[in-house]
Amino acid sequence: MVSILFGCKGTGKSRRLIELANEAYTQRSENSVFIDCDDDRMYLLERDIRFINASEYIIDGPKMFSGFISGIAAQDFDLQAIYINSFMKIVKHPIETLELMFSFLAEFSDRMSVDLIISISSDEEPPEFLRPFIVWP
Repeated sequence: MVSILFGCKGTGKSRRLIELANEAYTQRSENSVFIDCDDDRMYLLERDIRFINASEYIIDGPKMFSGFISGIAAQDFDLQAIYINSFMKIVKHPIETLELMFSFLAEFSDRMSVDLIISISSDEEPPEFLRPFIVWP
């Protein structure tokens, strides 16, 4: 399942994403990964949630991001969820160009049984292809 928290900057998406990750770990001992564009929120997560600072890797576009996500899932056979904060800063492409990537992510999530929960900041209306994935606000 792909779920997107979508909205303007400063509306609480990052805070909500952290809450979701911590709740899933506390309630179900979920094996998960939290990806962000810097280390600012690392200490807000439960200790056993694996944190990845994506800026340490050279991710330049949707294909590289898709490979990055695939590699994370490949190394961890019992991974249940990947939480992705600051998505647009990591992918570095305009949202309207990412339809194929979101199709891949939906298929990947279903095939691998890994939930992808993504935070996307934008002042604009979401593109039509994203609307089925938006769960918040």
